[in-house]
Amino acid sequence: MRAPFLFLLLLITPLAGCQSFGTSPALEMEAKATEPLSVSDAKAQFLAGNYGLAEELFRASAERDPTNLQAWLGLAASYDLLRRFDLADRAYAQADKLGGRSAMLLNNRGYSYLLRGDFAKARADLNAAQKLDPGNADIETNLAAALKGQRL
Repeated sequence: MRAPFLFLLLLITPLAGCQSFGTSPALEMEAKATEPLSVSDAKAQFLAGNYGLAEELFRASAERDPTNLQAWLGLAASYDLLRRFDLADRAYAQADKLGGRSAMLLNNRGYSYLLRGDFAKARADLNAAQKLDPGNADIETNLAAALKGQRL
């Protein structure tokens, strides 16, 4: 399965780290145990193939911050791989409201349509994504699959 292509663009965003000064390792561990899990944690679970856990973490991030575009895109991708396309459509709609029809959104949603076997919708989204980001290898790969009518 080519799930990493769906999520590859989402991972380009650098993972933010935090550095603390003047605290003991025990206090840092206690603080980490109580802080909410982040989109970075969800991405790691997604890449590990733990789509159910990734969905939970992305959903929690989106609920905590409804304006977090990365959380909504990750949530949609997780739903896709869990074959919950009805919920994926809702998450893509929310991401579209927040960030517009970006190449990332169109590529991911096009991939979603590939998974469903809806090649016409996949081609439409992937052609639009390619216009926004010509030469993107992930988009080209997904578009080639859509043109061949291959379910992923």
